[in-house]
Amino acid sequence: MASSALIGKLEADVEIKASPEQFHEMFAHKPHHVHHTCYDKIQGCDLHEGEWGKVGTIVHWSYVHDGKAKKAKEVVEAVDPDKNLVTFRVIEGDLMEEYKSFVITIQVSPKSEGSGSVVHWTLEYEKLHGGIAHPETLLQFVQDISKDIDAHLTQAS
Repeated sequence: MASSALIGKLEADVEIKASPEQFHEMFAHKPHHVHHTCYDKIQGCDLHEGEWGKVGTIVHWSYVHDGKAKKAKEVVEAVDPDKNLVTFRVIEGDLMEEYKSFVITIQVSPKSEGSGSVVHWTLEYEKLHGGIAHPETLLQFVQDISKDIDAHLTQAS
């Protein structure tokens, strides 16, 4: 069993102007469009196996994090349109050099007051050893992506 010091969970909320459905649609059904919203961070998302928006689908991300070009192959573990939730498990790529497991969950909820939404990001991971840092910079990265996607989704309205 892994030491509790190696297992971690980071969470963050990002307020956006777009609807929960609009934002969820980007990651659940159109992740291949995400790079259009933030090309400086995401260079692409390709369908490796399966079908967009379906559990079991495997996607391949190309992104720039901490100034370095990186790759991630992820399997879609959950898609729940009623909760505007999608979960990706990283199965190959740069993160696997430091983490035994890495799961990213994105859930979007309507704001309690007014229009807009709250994007809740959860990063759950197990580090390979104690010398690996917690992925705080990756948490900031996904928050920044949320803002870029929101700007893209709301620019036409």
